[in-house]
Amino acid sequence: MTSDFQQIGRPHVRVDALGKVTGQARFTADLGAPGMLWGLALLARRPSARIVSIDLTAAREVPGVWAVMCADDLPAAKVFGVVIQNQPVLAFERVRHYGDAVAMVAADSPETCQLAIERIEVVYEDLPAVFDPEAALEPGAPLIHPEGGTNACIHHRVRKGAIAEGFSGAAHILERTYRTQHIEHAYIEPEAVLAEPADDGGVRVIGSIQNLFSTRKSLAAVLGVDLARVRVEHAMLGGSFGGKDEVMTQMACRASLLARATGRPVKMVNTRERSMIESYKRHPYVLHYKVGADAGGRLQAIEARIVADAGAYASMTPFVTWRSAVQATGPYECPHVAVDVTGAYTNHCYTGAMRGFGSPQVNFAIESLMDELAERVGIDPLEIRRRNIVRQGSVTATGQKLDGHVVSIGEVLDRAAEKSDYEAKRTKPGDAAAGCARGIGLACSYRGVSLGAEGTDAAGAIVAVQSDGSTILHVAHTDMGQGVQSALALIVAEVLGIDVARVKALGVDTSRVPDSGPTVASRSTIMGGQAARKAALAVREVLDDAAGGDALSFDEKVARAYAEGRPLLGFGWHRAPRVTWDEDTGTGDAYFTYVYSANVAEVEVDLETGAVDVLRVTAAHDVGRAISPAMVRSQIYGGIAMGMGYGTLERYALAGGVPEGMNLDEYLIATALDMPAVDAVIIENPDPAGPFGAKSIGEPATEIAAPAIANAIAHATGRRITQLPADLETVLLGRPLRKEDG
Repeated sequence: MTSDFQQIGRPHVRVDALGKVTGQARFTADLGAPGMLWGLALLARRPSARIVSIDLTAAREVPGVWAVMCADDLPAAKVFGVVIQNQPVLAFERVRHYGDAVAMVAADSPETCQLAIERIEVVYEDLPAVFDPEAALEPGAPLIHPEGGTNACIHHRVRKGAIAEGFSGAAHILERTYRTQHIEHAYIEPEAVLAEPADDGGVRVIGSIQNLFSTRKSLAAVLGVDLARVRVEHAMLGGSFGGKDEVMTQMACRASLLARATGRPVKMVNTRERSMIESYKRHPYVLHYKVGADAGGRLQAIEARIVADAGAYASMTPFVTWRSAVQATGPYECPHVAVDVTGAYTNHCYTGAMRGFGSPQVNFAIESLMDELAERVGIDPLEIRRRNIVRQGSVTATGQKLDGHVVSIGEVLDRAAEKSDYEAKRTKPGDAAAGCARGIGLACSYRGVSLGAEGTDAAGAIVAVQSDGSTILHVAHTDMGQGVQSALALIVAEVLGIDVARVKALGVDTSRVPDSGPTVASRSTIMGGQAARKAALAVREVLDDAAGGDALSFDEKVARAYAEGRPLLGFGWHRAPRVTWDEDTGTGDAYFTYVYSANVAEVEVDLETGAVDVLRVTAAHDVGRAISPAMVRSQIYGGIAMGMGYGTLERYALAGGVPEGMNLDEYLIATALDMPAVDAVIIENPDPAGPFGAKSIGEPATEIAAPAIANAIAHATGRRITQLPADLETVLLGRPLRKEDG
């Protein structure tokens, strides 16, 4: 479908490829500045305690130490947060999780920093703690934030129809509880930041920061200066997956405070151990589901009570759990729905954004449940989905009518089933090794694109054509390795009619582009791409006007425009289509468009050990338009790797709030040796909301691999996985499947 384009859909070299493959790319840890100092924070390493006293005297006497600070030394705001401002830059009065920091130092070297923090004397009084999110909501539980009067960080509801009526007419009713785990982002580059004091009392910060504009707001508040005096730049990032937001804001604030206190640049770089202790994780969920269906398996009622472990601070819990609430019923039409999602504070490490953002947890539950419903009704899992999926004009659980875009869940299911030969393999999965069994399973999803009703959704971009025809693109969304700079450069090149090699996409700098919101929710291509397209169109209009109807090449138009003193600079601003949400009724048009996906997983399970070998995953995704098919495929491959890790390997284990593993030698992630064969099926139904019809792929690529694998394990073993990951013990002890089990 991309054959009519000159740049979009064509092979190209990524804008960051040369630096990465030659090793010349400079990450934050590679950077330095004249007179630079090093910074380090003292971690409390206890989950719940009152800070009785802090004595900084001995630390300040260490030679080579320039500054030692605790919360009492902060000049303005002491807490920050995008949604709820309750996360401290440095803990004061009390410690709420093992990774809280209570003081920090700036010194000539990392070794001197370490020596100094060892000299800081802190007296703690341990306090009662709570680690179970459901127990945290019970009366009498220790309060993590006593001023709130409850450990409920947030509660969201979705209501449709009359839930009691739906169950009263159901021929089949199933009730299940599912559990998911803490997940570490495991990006290859730990957090790092360099802060330089400015002459006007402000600061310039460069770092491995995902969301620069939210970091800038927090910096301004903590430093007590105007936004205009805070400049935040994005360095080359070695991955993020949603993980370099609040933890980077916190580090940026600390480094900036030390820089201003010393009058010198300050650099902070986390070790892997510190990264795993301090950084937030994907939320563990407890998901209680009850579904009712008629005799033919058509859904009549879905009730879900879900509790998310928010950990010590709010972070992105209010937004993560809202997406969970909206999408808790999956891509299925059901007349009666009651969903309640609560985020609960505990003394665990705090939890926040991670690729999938509230979808992987509910997708695991609803997709597992759909397979169990198929078993109960006596039909195939593919057929149960075909009978229940949303179609053009369907009404979602939130009351939104799906129109204005192609509702393609049926198409992606059929394409995934066809490509994987699902129906034949379901009947005969294939020969397995001795003592092993093979199985095949599927899962599907729909996902709201961009922020939806989470908040203001708009983005800007600037395109500047130089006198030689080369073009500079100022983007407002962070490239964390996903390729957004290349995607936006392709869009600009297509509009201007030039080769993408002539477009130089610059990294995000808050002083050069307008606040365009966070780089989250797989919104960079659809929102940033529209802004870039509009900016390029503004320049093209000037060029065409300069040509005056003459048949000129691009370079000839540029030369004439410059000779006539015309401005070859275009600003593009794009605001998302309108969405609605009523928090009280739990209804609304939550997102302006949706993407649709299906995964089919094939596994071999060792019946004696419980070891799972994922053999092949077929992943079908409707991306609207593939701006770069190669980058879409790479997102799918990476998404499968992360989803497989989520489903079979990964668990950030905590015992009494203390991490049990603090490095990647104990926290297992999927490697190249674990990767299955992946068949990536790209489906294009251009969406009117996106640039050239493009939508998104980053998060959809990872959100349904785990349930597809879990369903394949059930097919192979006859045992249902109700908690993640499906490790050896879980697979061996999984609940046997029984048609009569209600």
